[in-house]
Amino acid sequence: MSQSSTLSAESRDLEYSGWQLGAKRLLDFVAALALLVLISPFWLLIVLWIRADSPGPAMFKQTRIGLRGKPYTIYKFRTMVQNAEALMKDKLDKVNDLENFVFQEKDDPRITRSGHFLRKTSLDELPQLLNILIGNMSLVGPRPEVPELVKLYTSEQRQRLNVLPGVTGLAQVNGRSELTLGETMSYDLDYVRSWNFWLDLKILWKTIFVVFTGKGAR
Repeated sequence: MSQSSTLSAESRDLEYSGWQLGAKRLLDFVAALALLVLISPFWLLIVLWIRADSPGPAMFKQTRIGLRGKPYTIYKFRTMVQNAEALMKDKLDKVNDLENFVFQEKDDPRITRSGHFLRKTSLDELPQLLNILIGNMSLVGPRPEVPELVKLYTSEQRQRLNVLPGVTGLAQVNGRSELTLGETMSYDLDYVRSWNFWLDLKILWKTIFVVFTGKGAR
């Protein structure tokens, strides 16, 4: 059995209200479309800045694990040097303590000058509006992980795959990059188990504060 099938089979134990799921998808689509229209003039400026700051493409694409364990391609503005993914793979291959793993180190030397600003302001996440329109991400949900980490999940941890991954989430408004993976997982599981449409609205409201203050960003 494939990893995707296994993850899918082990994460079908929670039910959510139909109208709330519909309202969530409607909010996602309308908000993502409106934001893309509003930010289109700035999109080109960010692309030009990234290209001028360091060699390589402006857009970063990576495989992440989404709803029911299904892999998909996530889009972000590039904030690291070109070989950053290879360097991270070496680190992921040596992970043996998922609970205390820290994905983003403070003062990470792989981050470019433009990348520091884009991360601080969360502007690097803007291309994920495309993921939302496609339907493999939501505005709110657990942040999607790379396959190397998902394969280490326990059965309980795989419950975070019961919902669409999000651009922001409960962990992002309660510590963001300052959290260990274990702490992030705890917030994500709380979100999955208590999810409702109103919780999404509350998290979106808190996200505005987090973004403007740069709290927890690296």
